[in-house]
Amino acid sequence: MEERYLHEPVLLKEVMGFLDPAPGEVIIDATVGGGGHAREVMRRISPGGTLIGIDKDPESLKIAHERLKPSEGSFRLINKDFRALKEITENINIREVDGVLFDLGISSIQVEAGERGFSIKNNGPLDMRMDRNDGLTARDLVNSLSEDELARLIRDYGEERYHRRIAGAIVRERRKKEILTTAELAGVICGSIPRGNRRGRIHPATRTFQALRISVNDELRAIEDALEETPTVLKKGGRLCVISFHSLEDRIAKNALREYKARGVFRVLTKKPVRAGEEEVSRNPRARSARLRAAVKL
Repeated sequence: MEERYLHEPVLLKEVMGFLDPAPGEVIIDATVGGGGHAREVMRRISPGGTLIGIDKDPESLKIAHERLKPSEGSFRLINKDFRALKEITENINIREVDGVLFDLGISSIQVEAGERGFSIKNNGPLDMRMDRNDGLTARDLVNSLSEDELARLIRDYGEERYHRRIAGAIVRERRKKEILTTAELAGVICGSIPRGNRRGRIHPATRTFQALRISVNDELRAIEDALEETPTVLKKGGRLCVISFHSLEDRIAKNALREYKARGVFRVLTKKPVRAGEEEVSRNPRARSARLRAAVKL
């Protein structure tokens, strides 16, 4: 397996503490990605346990399969959107599970593959589809939405301060020629932001790329749908862990758990989101923005 796919899963120790997988249990990794968390889950639920790994990206599932191969026969990998949790478990004749993990956002596998169109650093076509069999691409949005629609999208999904400047620059550029690559788009965005605001911890195009990715993959609605279905697949005492990487994802998780707590469905285990420590962040920079929330079904 290529070294670039062996990146460390974030908050692994903390996730295992809350998820508490044990021999013989059935655990859903709803965003299995390259199988980082799943491999540790698999180790802990053996012997006799079953891992159900879900991902809408078939390329990630191939990598996960290679990583989990030593446990062949004890896991099921399913190429589907995690919003269909109930349907997925019913289709494989599993009524209830002991735990569900969501590791939201984009995986390093997708970011580093320039041809997927997620990356600011590695040039590629403006795609951004988790499942490349889906129709709509980032290129479609960038080159067809009106300036107002682009500004709203970048503001609402990217929480970008300069959403109007960026939308205007995109529209001006595409009048000259269609914007086709991630490098072209990143260049347009950087050129639209005041020079003094281009320096910082994140690239100036990060929030706009995030907004486009969320829109292309309908990510926020998918998270809402999945969290709505989660109690129907978790048994009493079953654990839920949600790792988010930006405030929009975390807000959805926070509100869902608050509502379930009020209704007596879950007991929330994390008063505040759990963050990575300095040691993990220095070892794995992606962990810096990770926030973990956990709950147990009553």
